[in-house]
Amino acid sequence: MKAIKNLPPIEQLRSRTLGRVLIKMGVLTREKVHECLEIQKQRHGKVRIGEIFVELGLVDQEQLQMALAAQRGMEYMDLSEAAIPPEVIEKVPAQMAKTYHIIPVEYNKERNELKVVLDNPDNFRATDDLSTLMGFKVTARITDHEALEKALAKYYEGKEENEGISELIGEIQQDGFLAEFEGRDKSIDLDELKELSESNPVKKLLNLVLMQAIRDKASDIHFEPFENEYKMRYRIDGVLYEMIPPPKHIAAALSSRIKVMANLDIAERRLPQDGRISLTVQGNPIDLRVSVLPTMFGESVVLRVLDRSLMSLDVEKIGLRQDDLTAVRQLIHKPNGIVIVTGPTGSGKTTTLYACLSELNDIETKLITTEDPVEYDIDGIIQVQMKPDIGLTFAKCLRSILRQDPDIIMVGEVRDLETAEIAAQSALTGHLVFTTLHTNDAPSSVARLLDLGVEPFLITATIEGIIAQRLVRKICEHCKTAFEPSEEQLMELSLSPEDIKGKKFFYGRGCDRCNRTGYRGRTAIFEIMAFNDQLRELIMNHASTNVLRGAAQKAGMRLLRDNGLAAIYDGLTTIDEVVKETISEG
Repeated sequence: MKAIKNLPPIEQLRSRTLGRVLIKMGVLTREKVHECLEIQKQRHGKVRIGEIFVELGLVDQEQLQMALAAQRGMEYMDLSEAAIPPEVIEKVPAQMAKTYHIIPVEYNKERNELKVVLDNPDNFRATDDLSTLMGFKVTARITDHEALEKALAKYYEGKEENEGISELIGEIQQDGFLAEFEGRDKSIDLDELKELSESNPVKKLLNLVLMQAIRDKASDIHFEPFENEYKMRYRIDGVLYEMIPPPKHIAAALSSRIKVMANLDIAERRLPQDGRISLTVQGNPIDLRVSVLPTMFGESVVLRVLDRSLMSLDVEKIGLRQDDLTAVRQLIHKPNGIVIVTGPTGSGKTTTLYACLSELNDIETKLITTEDPVEYDIDGIIQVQMKPDIGLTFAKCLRSILRQDPDIIMVGEVRDLETAEIAAQSALTGHLVFTTLHTNDAPSSVARLLDLGVEPFLITATIEGIIAQRLVRKICEHCKTAFEPSEEQLMELSLSPEDIKGKKFFYGRGCDRCNRTGYRGRTAIFEIMAFNDQLRELIMNHASTNVLRGAAQKAGMRLLRDNGLAAIYDGLTTIDEVVKETISEG
């Protein structure tokens, strides 16, 4: 690196152009900067000016990083000469340091301030997340990439292996400060709660639990207090898995730490609370939806992990077979009417609706949604969060929405007659309406609407189609194995050996990639009931669900069980999954 003498104060370099910063630093002349700007023009601005400086040998990589840091008001630090105390290194767990590509260099206990070093001035979310997860006031400096890599290897090599949940729980059990709170669940005052929430072992444990959940693609994290124990569980692919339980006396510490991160009231331990935590892990935005519920033995906390990178907003990638995809596209491109997506809680209804809305989302169309809660922010769509506690219900919001000149409306859920009737009126006045119900299959949705008090003529005049769905776990591709199903298994599917001639069946043996479960990821299976004149006539005549189902099948509807069988024959899922999620109508 070329020596830089008399580096100007950071205040004089902040927010200046990169060329001007390097001139001020005495590295480049004004003439050289203009020459490089001309070269950038010739390349139509497709190359960054900093890359041109380095390409021509005018600056080296370290000087460029120093200038970029100064441009953003950040100091440069040479890590090669630094000796970082072990107690500072311990402030940031190895997994987090490597995930966010940072290293702590200095800690001020009085101010609870941690100085860290990054190799990318644009990585500002790393400091925000570190502040959220670990509770420090974080300030950042910049160094070059190679120096940071060497420092990470030097200070954290082998430490990640020693930071498992079991090791941290062992550390917590030996912690004298935390041990003082054993058996004091209800007698801990507010000051003590605050102190507990700032305990480093507690912060490290929670951080590790969150990072592991995100890495394992968990959808929910459960912290559950019982009379004699405290449980932590992940939900992965719809199934709950128990982790090593921490000591019960840190329950208040963990729930308080989560509340602090979610900006909730840590003093309130008698009422439910809801909040949100936003993180960016390895470039992916992660939302954690927090629910705190008081129980007999303390606060039960559930974190819903909303990872945008895992969510497919493409209607072609949600699991629809080709003919079903065509049917769905015909439904969602109707000029008006109601399209209902139905299924139990956690069956992927929201994802399907978002995928449909994304396909319809363009500059010429106004889309408004009413949701409880809003799970993902989607650009170009106006999303409204329901607040029943202040009277903002689906029905009330829907009335106001109609004055907003929408083309397409999504109603999170039809829960009562009032909402159903306003949705129907919206469809009759030229709007396309999407909504959800909780029913077992598509035909029974009609019975559900009738039970709510919706008139048959409104159902037949407005509903264009009903999509029922379930989520089934996918066989892990790394341990997928063919097998011959037993007679008992075939009986569960209402099949005979003759029915499966030429068909192949698979299961997952279990491997490291799938945590020995044999499954990795989930896919949806569907039942699509497009309304026709015959179905409408049957509804007007109060036909039973079974009669509606038979008529829909004759018109081409495949049952959930039939689509489940197709997924088995395609090698996507197992017999057990389809039997668990569907029923035979045969």
